[in-house]
Amino acid sequence: MADEKASAPSMLSKDKEAGSANYVEDTPIYNADVDVTQVDEKKLLRKLDLYLIPWLSLLYLLSFLDRTSVGNAKLYHLEEDLGLSDDQYLICLTVFFFSYAIFEVPSNVFLKRLRPSIWLSALMFFWGIMMTVQGLVHNYGGLLGMRWMLGMFEAGLFPGVNYYLSCWYKRSEFGIRAAVFFSAATVSGAFGGLLAAAISNMDGVGGKPGWAWIFILEGLATVVAGVLSFWIIQDFPDNAKFLTEAERTVVIRRLQSDDQFSAAGEKLQWKYIWMSLMDWKTWIGMMIYAGSDMPIYAFSLFLPSIIQQLGYKATPANLLSVPVYAAACIVTCGVGFFADKWGRRGMFNIIFLSIGAAGYIILVVSKNAAVSYFAVYLAACGIYPVIPNSIAWVSNNVEGSYKRSVSIGMVIGFGNINGAVSSNVYRAKDKPWYPMGHGLVLMYIGIGLIFSVVYMFFLIRENRRRERGERDESIGDSTDGDEKNGHFLTVADAKREKGDDWSGYRYTL
Repeated sequence: MADEKASAPSMLSKDKEAGSANYVEDTPIYNADVDVTQVDEKKLLRKLDLYLIPWLSLLYLLSFLDRTSVGNAKLYHLEEDLGLSDDQYLICLTVFFFSYAIFEVPSNVFLKRLRPSIWLSALMFFWGIMMTVQGLVHNYGGLLGMRWMLGMFEAGLFPGVNYYLSCWYKRSEFGIRAAVFFSAATVSGAFGGLLAAAISNMDGVGGKPGWAWIFILEGLATVVAGVLSFWIIQDFPDNAKFLTEAERTVVIRRLQSDDQFSAAGEKLQWKYIWMSLMDWKTWIGMMIYAGSDMPIYAFSLFLPSIIQQLGYKATPANLLSVPVYAAACIVTCGVGFFADKWGRRGMFNIIFLSIGAAGYIILVVSKNAAVSYFAVYLAACGIYPVIPNSIAWVSNNVEGSYKRSVSIGMVIGFGNINGAVSSNVYRAKDKPWYPMGHGLVLMYIGIGLIFSVVYMFFLIRENRRRERGERDESIGDSTDGDEKNGHFLTVADAKREKGDDWSGYRYTL
């Protein structure tokens, strides 16, 4: 049954035990006149998962497949047929990341302003077209232009869906959902190798080479998914059509009880965007995410080539990537589950980035194919879980719908700018062991490790200050609190105006 907090006439704000001595007023409850006693929360969560996660995961599988399939296409003579030099190929990979990063924050703001069913569906439809046309190009300029357009339209999906999911689940429930959604990337890595190997057999059909058919068929699948998404993707909780009024009410009350005060709705104001830009957590989160995002792109773009250089031909190289991604998928979901359960996202980052670092240290020093292939598993299982865990960590510590949308967009966007670096570190002249590429990836992992520790330190310090009452606001006529922390008529006003800066808010470590 819905919990007592959800069905009571009001939700109590944080009290003295939460470290906020002056909070004596109640926060008005959402839809106080709606009876939610018949709503079973466990069944409701299962319903949310069923309607939201599978389709969104499929969309991300298609997204990651579309952006990384160029690595598989390269094995089937893409460079030779288009007359590309190694530098031109790397530029085509790089340009994707610039357009991808530039449009992520604006896209997240539009997602909040518009209906997700319209915005996300339109983005998918158009990037599917770009992907299809990528298979019709005849020269360097054509491929370069299509990669830019592909990045522009794909930019909204990953940050958009992570922000969107954060609007449905409690902070302690978001990590596993983000991990399952992101695990589609590992599935696409495995599936992409199998699919590319199969499609390559169409070489010569319709006068098109095998690599062109990889782009065309995968692009058409995305176009179809984009059309279907208009009817399948749900909008935000307060107007989701698949929920009853009582269920919508419970979803929003659950979020508000989890210190997501803006769950019932928030009007766009420039101050929310400014709050994100001025928040130290945004900037440290950007460095943490870059520490795993550059490595993951380098890994996904060049894994087939790395395996090929260990002595395998194109199709075996693609097939040998499958078990690597399968292992990463399992580990990613496991980390998402336990990080939600134990709430120690920072420690999971530190542990798994260390595992990834160990894998790349082996890759740097090894000259043995079997040892290097083993190290690839360590690298994948160390890097992949950190991506959704870092996003959940940042999301957990930002309150305010628009502020969170901008923060997530900035974090992921900055990571993808650094993803552009990954396109240029595995040079043909460094074959077969790519020491410079592995070394730079290892450097980025070190950056992720350092800033994860820094983030944990400052979160712990801030939580302790709030527990000591150093951040308490002055509320109403109360003599408690400190005017320098702000004076508000009610606790609800303090929550609404300050978001995660409210002294009753506790950061997730």
